[in-house]
Amino acid sequence: MGKASDWEFTKRFRRGGFGWRASRLASERIAEALAEIRAAARRDPLHAADGAVRFLVKLSPALEQVDSSSGALGSAAHGAVEALVPIIAQAPADEATRQGWLEQLFEAIQNDDPPYLESLDDRWGELCATPELASRSADRLTDLVQHVNAERRRGQHAFTRADSLCYSALFAAGRHDELIKLIGGDPRPMWRDQLWIGRIQLARGRIDDAIEFMSKAVNAWTPMAGLARFAEGVLLQAGRRTEAYEKYALEANRGTTYLATFRLIAGKYPEIDPDRVLADLIATTPGEEGKWFATAKTLKRFDLAMQLAWKSPCDPKTLIRAARDNT
Repeated sequence: MGKASDWEFTKRFRRGGFGWRASRLASERIAEALAEIRAAARRDPLHAADGAVRFLVKLSPALEQVDSSSGALGSAAHGAVEALVPIIAQAPADEATRQGWLEQLFEAIQNDDPPYLESLDDRWGELCATPELASRSADRLTDLVQHVNAERRRGQHAFTRADSLCYSALFAAGRHDELIKLIGGDPRPMWRDQLWIGRIQLARGRIDDAIEFMSKAVNAWTPMAGLARFAEGVLLQAGRRTEAYEKYALEANRGTTYLATFRLIAGKYPEIDPDRVLADLIATTPGEEGKWFATAKTLKRFDLAMQLAWKSPCDPKTLIRAARDNT
């Protein structure tokens, strides 16, 4: 599979290798490393998977000093993790090699500070690649999770990064009843933990039961967008597109701007009239319709834009630019 020296990214991703103001540079280096690993995957999937593991192990230590408050670096890291998981999971590795990868990744997850590898936790079963290996991984983690849950039931503060890994492994191994029981042993299960029960319902073909269960799991600490994204995805997968749009799409899809939100939803639901999508989005902000002025203007719905500007306050600078650009 080669050595660390075979990879260019290892020269850049060293512990503390990026300074406080190196967020943009680090994001660029992540993109370069991802491109290098993807190129290798086309020639040698096993070598690429080994490189992916090396990169993920190095990621958090290399970025530990970087100011990531803008969120851009976190998004770049998350995107890289999501792209590399399939490369590792699908590699033609023997069991000993894959077990070695899992051990390296497990240690990296335990030392993940800042937490750039969080999305690996829920993909652990996928990384195991086979139900047998997932089952053995779950066996090794279950006792620890049970101990932490017991401490929580006694009112003690207890935490482990092994719980999501264990849940993912149990799910991949098909040990669904054990997974439900293990999560039930936690007196305060988090939303992401209860998602596994929702996924089990889906695996059993109970789409509406899965949505109902997750709806009941929503609380003050769970954003409704989380439920909306889950339910929308479930309904889309089941081909129930109209229901997905009408009940959840507007909450589940939020871009960085109003225009980006419109384009995201309109692109996902091409069968829905764009004017209806825009009208439905405007209705989600009663009393603040003017915020959609720029979106309507960009989409050349000029009459609607004028109505919005009259209906509620609109940024004067936006109005001035619109008047200048359309005269």
